[in-house]
Amino acid sequence: MEKRTLGNSGLRISSIAYGNWLTHGSQVEEEAATACVQRALEEGITTFDTADVYANTAAESVLGRALAGERREGLEIFTKVFWPTGPGHHNDHGLSRKHIFESIDGSLRRLGTDYVDLYQAHRYDHETPLEETMLAFADVVRAGKALYIGVSEWRAEEIRAAHELARELRVPLISNQPQYSMLWRVIEEEVVPTSRALGLSQIVWSPIAQGVLTGKYLPGQAPPAGSRATDDKGGADMVKRWLDDDVLERVQRLRPIAEETGLSLAQLAVAWVLQNDNVAAAIIGASRPEQVTENVKAAGVRLEPEVMSAIDDVLEGVVTTDPSKTVSPRRSELFG
Repeated sequence: MEKRTLGNSGLRISSIAYGNWLTHGSQVEEEAATACVQRALEEGITTFDTADVYANTAAESVLGRALAGERREGLEIFTKVFWPTGPGHHNDHGLSRKHIFESIDGSLRRLGTDYVDLYQAHRYDHETPLEETMLAFADVVRAGKALYIGVSEWRAEEIRAAHELARELRVPLISNQPQYSMLWRVIEEEVVPTSRALGLSQIVWSPIAQGVLTGKYLPGQAPPAGSRATDDKGGADMVKRWLDDDVLERVQRLRPIAEETGLSLAQLAVAWVLQNDNVAAAIIGASRPEQVTENVKAAGVRLEPEVMSAIDDVLEGVVTTDPSKTVSPRRSELFG
């Protein structure tokens, strides 16, 4: 398994990370989830990403039990804070000092660990002063409950402001976790150049575009039974944006490119995001252990420039690049 350095730090992580959004504690029974985690470990994955909101805290608990007994020093465990947990009362969400302090303790308890390697702001909080948020994160680090801090789905100007405060507070802000794939490239124009200049890496989620880049969704046909596009609790709303015959036909045209490189479509998609030198890791999820085994084959793959160009030619016109698509919701609009 290829290892990469996360941001301007000394932390090394596996270039393929295992994430349990939409699976552990919800779609997948715990026995199957544990089998996927064990397969990830067998394949050399050492980096595991979760969040308190996944399955309303259940995903953290499942991951904690799945990793129990493993050598903690050999793992990198990441989690996040922002979205509502528990009953969702007025202080059960956001990036206030109160919510951050209460959330980190809950996450550590569920994960069965004394610290997380990376604690991430799951979205930008428009209604809490950034100074309050960053000071709270700094205090979490100084308390030994997190080693590094990161953000997720923040815009370039938000990252820049947070980085300035992090420098003043002398705490390591080293990463951003955005959505990124062949079809969704909104970070390339502003977020990546800003992060590169400031010493942050990307840890990207949905590199296979919610399964669309596996090629299993075919133009002119209904989504396969049991697929994510048919599961309202499993991300169907996100998948539907790409269930357009033009998009699906272009994805099928990627198949010969994948075959020429000796990869499946899914492996090609994961390998593609890892070609970006600002990407430290691609997060994969799985409902079956064999999915983990297949996806890790993208680690260390080098796609030649002509392959990258051929992919761009096929997808021209269906790729989303507008940086304004990265938008954090206002809590007052979501939760009152």
